[in-house]
Amino acid sequence: MHSMGSIFMIHQLKEEGHTISEIARQLGMDRKTVRTHLAKGLEPPRYQPRPPVQSLLQPFKAYLNEQVGSCPGISATRLLREITGMGYSGSYTLLTDYLRTRRPATPIVFEKRFETAPGKQAQVDFARFTTRFRSEPDLERVVWLFSMVLGHSRYLYGQFAWRQTLDTVVRCHIDAFNEFGGVPEQCLYDRMKTAVLGEPEPGAVVFHPTLVSLGKHYGFAPRACKAYRAKTKGKVERPFRYIRQDFFLGNQFDDINDLNQQFGQWRQQIANARTHGTTREVICDAFEVERATLGALPMTMFNDVLSMERRVTRDGMVSVDGNLYSVPDGINTRQVQVERTATELRILDDLTLLAVHPLQLGKHQRQVIKGHRSEHNVHTARSVDHPVNTVHARTGDVIEQRTLDVYAAIGASLAEEVDA
Repeated sequence: MHSMGSIFMIHQLKEEGHTISEIARQLGMDRKTVRTHLAKGLEPPRYQPRPPVQSLLQPFKAYLNEQVGSCPGISATRLLREITGMGYSGSYTLLTDYLRTRRPATPIVFEKRFETAPGKQAQVDFARFTTRFRSEPDLERVVWLFSMVLGHSRYLYGQFAWRQTLDTVVRCHIDAFNEFGGVPEQCLYDRMKTAVLGEPEPGAVVFHPTLVSLGKHYGFAPRACKAYRAKTKGKVERPFRYIRQDFFLGNQFDDINDLNQQFGQWRQQIANARTHGTTREVICDAFEVERATLGALPMTMFNDVLSMERRVTRDGMVSVDGNLYSVPDGINTRQVQVERTATELRILDDLTLLAVHPLQLGKHQRQVIKGHRSEHNVHTARSVDHPVNTVHARTGDVIEQRTLDVYAAIGASLAEEVDA
């Protein structure tokens, strides 16, 4: 079918005196076509509708409609597998385009933003980070970031720790409340094991007794997120990406203490000094308003005690959470009681206090209190239940030097006895 413009050119060239062969050659047409259009005059072309083409999917639409009608969630890959076995040879895209018109429309449910009143709630969580400290560049270390965010102002408190232990949770809560200068009414937790022990029945969350004691002492109520509802705790989870990208990545740290020092500076100078993207308020300014609504700090320190039994090692150490703590020389027991608080560790023999150690925050550390080891005390690898007569050298003793001649003479004498 030729356009009206092509037909007009045929008549125009004919009026100019060109032959049919010249017109056909110039316009790239057959001479019969030129004659036909000259005979018809300037009649516009009539376009006939194209004959309908049956879709490759047409024979299977009734089956697809039945399947989608009874099971709206059935997958397209399964339906493709089924109709291919029935003879379908079309594409997967052709099938999905059709199914999109047959499935019931899913209404869009917009998320409701959850805001809290000043002083009402803080959200708590941990995040995993890996780094190489400058003090040990050949080792990749895993550290955990404890974070607590006040729900109204979005003020961020955080501290990096070696592990997600109960001691870490308690200590970081205390440090956070001290920095806030007060306590929120609630603390919202994920289902982390150091906070939530279980849910024997729906809605009946069992919190760790130490966390409950901490809440009673400071005046806050622990709350747990609903299972599989991480968005409930978005105010504390969203900043983790911001922390990783704006502070952590590309920075170098001497050790975990240096990491926490730099992180504290970044929080005060950058994170809590910025305008929050949701509230459109400067965080530290909003925090000053929220601070006045927080509950008062208690007059006494939290000192909940966790008791356990431990065995004294052969070199006079007690192992707790991967760290070693010394006991004095000369004790007559191998079994001791250990009382651990948020800040210290006490070792007792019945009611006798043997040692008080500051609680170690790292791991694989060995702490010996001055005076626990006498200068002359040297431990051997043999059992203490079966001592042997061993002469030990002391620091500063002079050891007699012998020549190798005496050992050569002994060897020659032993050789003569063998030959005899």
